[in-house]
Amino acid sequence: MSLAPWRAPLARALHRNRALAYSRYAQLATVDPQGRPHNRTLVVRGFVGDTNTLEFITDRRSAKVAQIHHQPWGELCWYFPETREQFRLAGPLQLIDDSTEDVFAQTARCQRWQSLSPRSRQPFTWPPPGQPRQGDLPQDLPLGTTPPAHFCLLWLHPQRVEHLELRGHPQNRYCYQMAANQTWTVQEVNP
Repeated sequence: MSLAPWRAPLARALHRNRALAYSRYAQLATVDPQGRPHNRTLVVRGFVGDTNTLEFITDRRSAKVAQIHHQPWGELCWYFPETREQFRLAGPLQLIDDSTEDVFAQTARCQRWQSLSPRSRQPFTWPPPGQPRQGDLPQDLPLGTTPPAHFCLLWLHPQRVEHLELRGHPQNRYCYQMAANQTWTVQEVNP
């Protein structure tokens, strides 16, 4: 698979905003079974190899996992303050947990776990997210190389991307769409 044409502007935005630690944070929206949207901030961990797929981590016990099982599409909104650019990436979401049989995905899951700092691993030793707190949270820092069963990778496979450049007058907006034959089209649209 070749890289999508939106990858170059996104790479430029990442490079030009690299001094801002929070430029790796983006908001992911999902929908629950009642049709209500839910939005949260995630750390973008990068791309899966030389693909157009974005990678995040999550806890299988979180509400977003049930939402993804209900409706496996999501939309990511990623804003870069230094360059005043916004990217909206929509497409199917894929969860990779301990039951995933794909060897590549399972290897990626283990490698991501091993790349995390002990503090980033720590929340996976806590009780399920979103539940009432019962006392202090464990302070042990997990050092093992095997991820816990509820540690998941979350992959977003974009099929539609909008890029909005807020600098300048008029502003520029581009819509990238994946066609049925897996090729990308791009169209400049009104901001």
